[in-house]
Amino acid sequence: MAGDRPAIPLSPPLKDELDIVIPTIRNLDFLEMWRPFFQPYHLIIVQDGDPTKTISVPEGFDYELYNRNDINRILGPKASCISFKDSACRCFGFLVSKKKYVYTIDDDCFVSARSIDPSIGLCFNSVSCVRSGSDEFQMCWNSERMVAKDPEGKEINALAQHIKNLLTPATPGFFNTLYDPYREGADFVRGYPFSMRNGVSTAISHGLWLNIPDYDAPTQLVKPLERNTRYVDAVLTIPKGTLYPMCGMNLGFDRELIGPAMYFGLMGDGQPIGRYDDMWAGWCSKVICDHLGWGVKTGLPYIWHSKASNPFVNLKKEYKGIFWQEDIIPFFQNVVLPKECTTVQKCYIELSKLVKEKLGHVDPYFQKLSESMVTWIEAWDELNPSEQAKPVPENGKPAKA
Repeated sequence: MAGDRPAIPLSPPLKDELDIVIPTIRNLDFLEMWRPFFQPYHLIIVQDGDPTKTISVPEGFDYELYNRNDINRILGPKASCISFKDSACRCFGFLVSKKKYVYTIDDDCFVSARSIDPSIGLCFNSVSCVRSGSDEFQMCWNSERMVAKDPEGKEINALAQHIKNLLTPATPGFFNTLYDPYREGADFVRGYPFSMRNGVSTAISHGLWLNIPDYDAPTQLVKPLERNTRYVDAVLTIPKGTLYPMCGMNLGFDRELIGPAMYFGLMGDGQPIGRYDDMWAGWCSKVICDHLGWGVKTGLPYIWHSKASNPFVNLKKEYKGIFWQEDIIPFFQNVVLPKECTTVQKCYIELSKLVKEKLGHVDPYFQKLSESMVTWIEAWDELNPSEQAKPVPENGKPAKA
């Protein structure tokens, strides 16, 4: 029967063209839950914190593991651009990957959940039972491994959905009111220009999360029990000229297209700010995608975010950023890259100059950040020399050889 078929395809999509990047400070037992989905792929594990600590990885996975000593050895003085004691260190994995696509995930995110709320239709495994006050929402983890399900009861393969998002075009120039026109059962609505229906290349696929929302510290403090239980079955292209707060815990991207722009900035140890790493990369990459004519999608797939971080610790990391973003966002909204910027690297170097010029007055940190942006590009070109002179697609479509 059709319902008895396994959710995992016999030949995993893009098996030899995709790396999975995971930043961590702990043993990666969570990979057992992801084994059916991740085992066919190559993993790049970036160990943060104490490099003398041994990180345990379950048997059967193909992986490389880099710690701070490795980062210093490989990059030399340029290692200063890689954050320490912050998940922003994940971008080192983007740097050393040699694959066309990258998927990155946090180690507190799981593929499966069991909920007694029948409106969600999820299944989950864990080691405890959690209640959240008077709403009677309860997640019971059990020993039976089950895959998260959508409201129709179909098993969710998060990685496969990201791949689908990346391999189908995006529509940043004209919004389709039926969301993704390329998915089965949908199309372009009346009034959508036929000249724009081929779409453009998708550079980034931004996935979402059930259970613990990706809130800032003030919102965490006023809504400590809030959980995201809504599964919205939609993927949409973020319109050109619109920014968004990118979250790095469930993210896929075309490394060959946008990789040099996926720098997660300077965060963590020795820096005055944290928890803005993925958002910084999101704002930079979105401005560059808009300039070069590529698309960014958000929506499916969902994963289960299991662990709420400490809001008081988060507030210490975020509080300057909460003030600074009132300058940062208008800056990105008004950035205009010159037409001479025809590669991601050229765009990023120009952006670094603008950061120093326009944000340097906000705090000396932005002077340092702009310099690290240049160092990042130098490191990228050093480790990926063949990509320096790569022709840029015109109008978001593949360049002719």
